Amino acid sequence: MAMLEVRNLNVWYGLTEVLRSVSFEAPAGAVTALLGGNGSGKTTVLNTVCGLIKARAGSIRVAGSELAGLSTDQVVRRGVVQVPQGREVFASMTVRENLELGASTRSEKAAIGADVEEMFVMFPVLRERQARRASTLSGGEQQQLAIARALMARPKLLLMDEPSAGLSPIVVQEMIAVIKRLRDERGLTILLVEQNVGIAAAVGETAHVLQNGEIVYTGPAPELVANPEVLASYLGR
Repeated sequence: MAMLEVRNLNVWYGLTEVLRSVSFEAPAGAVTALLGGNGSGKTTVLNTVCGLIKARAGSIRVAGSELAGLSTDQVVRRGVVQVPQGREVFASMTVRENLELGASTRSEKAAIGADVEEMFVMFPVLRERQARRASTLSGGEQQQLAIARALMARPKLLLMDEPSAGLSPIVVQEMIAVIKRLRDERGLTILLVEQNVGIAAAVGETAHVLQNGEIVYTGPAPELVANPEVLASYLGR
């Protein structure tokens, strides 16, 4: 069953068409990878799904509910949350305050407190740093905070925009482990935007490759690293 269904999505920036009839699905409880070079339209897809950008045409359905045309806060209330590229934690706020802000669409204080505790179990370093400003964390710690903050909204669908960007190889491996845990232990549906083909192959079930705003390839994510034609033609490898 598909958690996310995107059909014939068209997006324009002014006079420039940046997404052309983009259609794909993200199955429930799986990691779906969206790959492509710079300017291919990957982030635009995520921003359109979460309501930051309005589509000119097309349908976006999550758990059967139409999202196209909704505001971002309405999309979040329907269970779609994005971990943005560059992490974008609130630098002057503490780790705990960042987490609590992630639950801003919720009202049940006891459950929010329990979820903060769950995030500290999942990401122990955040417990140690909970009273520190987010700006003092390392890049890897900020990425953990950005993911935990998103999880505080209890999403059905988690959008992740290049979570490996700017991280060391060791921290990237930790990030791969986190994504697998979210999929395997929480059954979370994840739409993962990446330029790193190795990460997509390690955690994704299906991969869609974007080029110039169009889906040009769809196939099993683990097979990407062994497909020289796709790597050379669409991913610049």
